[in-house]
Amino acid sequence: MNERLSARALIDLVIDEGSWQSWDTAPDHSAATGTYAEQLVAAAEKSGVDESVITGEGTLRGRRVAILASEFRFLAGSLGRASSDRLVASIRRATAEGLPLLGAPVSGGTRMQEGTAAFVQMVRISEAIAAHKAAGLPYLVYLRHPTTGGVMASWGSLGHVTVAEPEALLGFLGPRVYEAIYGEPFPTGIQTSENLFDRGIIDAVVPPAEIGEAVHRALEIIELGREASASDPADLPTPRPDRKVAETDAWTSIEISRRTDRPGIRELLRHAAGDVVPLNGTGEGESDPGLLLALTRFGDAPCVLLAQDRSGQSADHPMGPGALREARRGMRLAAELRLPLVTVIDTRGAALSAEAENGGLAGEIARCLADLVTLEAPTLCLMLGEGTGGGALALLPADRVIAAQHAWLSPLPPEGASAIVHRTVDKAPDMARAQGVRSTDLLARGTVDRIVPETPDAADEPESFCRRVGAVLSEELAVLLATGAGSPEKRAARHA
Repeated sequence: MNERLSARALIDLVIDEGSWQSWDTAPDHSAATGTYAEQLVAAAEKSGVDESVITGEGTLRGRRVAILASEFRFLAGSLGRASSDRLVASIRRATAEGLPLLGAPVSGGTRMQEGTAAFVQMVRISEAIAAHKAAGLPYLVYLRHPTTGGVMASWGSLGHVTVAEPEALLGFLGPRVYEAIYGEPFPTGIQTSENLFDRGIIDAVVPPAEIGEAVHRALEIIELGREASASDPADLPTPRPDRKVAETDAWTSIEISRRTDRPGIRELLRHAAGDVVPLNGTGEGESDPGLLLALTRFGDAPCVLLAQDRSGQSADHPMGPGALREARRGMRLAAELRLPLVTVIDTRGAALSAEAENGGLAGEIARCLADLVTLEAPTLCLMLGEGTGGGALALLPADRVIAAQHAWLSPLPPEGASAIVHRTVDKAPDMARAQGVRSTDLLARGTVDRIVPETPDAADEPESFCRRVGAVLSEELAVLLATGAGSPEKRAARHA
């Protein structure tokens, strides 16, 4: 563990030199008496600050940001009534002034000297942050060593994006409290930044020196959404006519889509996306390599991206219900940050296993469908490759749907459909043709709006193909940003 930085030293790493403006006024400690009053005086002398949090604003690469930062040297960063009043006032000011909010907690929790009066402040702080997010304003969190108790369970865990200091102790229950209650040490390796990342609870582990750049990259994408949303649809360039794609046999498309060297979402991001800020997991203890979640942009059009990742799926590790819960986190982010959502379908199908059933797979598919149909954000679906079963359908509802030429959508793999109808898998090609799974069939029915050609196979021209897809995504997103989200009725009607 590196030496712990003071609140002000951390702030100076993040903001532009000379831009800091404090929002703090003198705290009211008039109710403190006896030993506690003496502790407050000693803490101020030790830390050089008058409470356990400091708040204010500065500029980050020229952009105004509001900052809340704990000071551990003031009574272990604990929160009392005065520090909570300061936090709530600053959060509300940031909301009123339309500023992104950066939280940097480091704390042992709420202040024991104030008891329940301090403990219940978690409610006020959480409400203020919820109101900030409801206004469409970003809240980004940097968890520092240590962050525990009521701080971790309030403003430490409400970020749109949450990253943490390496090797930080992070958790609800302080290990000393656990040992005192249960008479044994808390298991090692649980309450660490690295374990929380592995479990899908935080998005990244970032050293303090790199946090300013990480915040800047995230805000660049988020702020682009506001700028693009102000565009007049009449000012957008007229899309070039799509090149008509050649008719391809359904089974041929399926075989092409199954090539192991076919470009997936990672190749698309490498060749066609702007800055990419990866996110991680559900934030609730699950992470599935079969789904990729990120903030990114195509051209000048920003989005929240949630994509089925063919490189993270295999016969041994198919996409599970946790991937769909992670997808639903992406949907919530898009709505809260007022960014378009791009979903990418590319899956052999969701897991068919006891674990998937116990994890509520069917319910997660249903909730994804309901969330997407009613999402208060513009939505764009890209059918990139294989599209098997409910796991694929879960990401389909959108205002616009585009498909790669050899992408397809089917309730089962054609082999499975053949086994049901013909008692043999040998009729799989015939089933694919009969079920209308091709991108051209979906275009004719109105399920798909555009087809991106492959010339003749994306695996043989991966970079050119990805750039074509990226250009279409950029064009479609620009229109969606200017026109806004469609209605649930329109999203559902395309599948009538």
